[in-house]
Amino acid sequence: MGLNSNSPLLENIANDNIDVGSRLRVIRSSQGLSIRALAERSGLNVNTLSLIENGKTSPSVSTLQALAQSLAVPISSFFESVRGQQKIAYQKHGKRPHAAFFHGSIQDLGAGMARLGAEPLIVTLKAGADSGKTPIVHTGREFVYCLDGPAEYLVDGTAYLLESGDSLLFEAYLPHRWRNLSEQQSRLLLVLCPTDERDQPQERHFAR
Repeated sequence: MGLNSNSPLLENIANDNIDVGSRLRVIRSSQGLSIRALAERSGLNVNTLSLIENGKTSPSVSTLQALAQSLAVPISSFFESVRGQQKIAYQKHGKRPHAAFFHGSIQDLGAGMARLGAEPLIVTLKAGADSGKTPIVHTGREFVYCLDGPAEYLVDGTAYLLESGDSLLFEAYLPHRWRNLSEQQSRLLLVLCPTDERDQPQERHFAR
């Protein structure tokens, strides 16, 4: 998934089927960078990068953050299979790419397919979690379906309480925020539908 590559709150990303080193090599090569050039850009050791790319060592989150920033990609890019090659994304429960952020976790339902038109996610929010004081704005539309509530969305100044089975669809240029005001975790099916492929709305939602 595409979390903010600079976020110090990213705790863990895991996927048993993804080779992080190979993904790093693909991203680096696609930008025409040698290992030495990436080392200079990121401040990391050449040998360390070589070990990561060859699967001889597992990078820490801080190392991945440095690499993501140097390559100008979301940190979750290192955990994605090569996108655009699959036309169907079938996932078994418990086998989805997932990421933890400070306020909960995210599961990527569309892993393996190009991010064109829709990015489906399952979001688990801790009790009391919120997206921060700064409203979120991005292109396209946003769809929210509450799996386990309650949760609240504030869209263009209006609060919408989402309980299990409730849904919400809105134009994403409207300033919006989310929060879990309960004392229990909530789960949402979130579908981000940016109209600009360069837009990264998930970074605005989960950077905090």
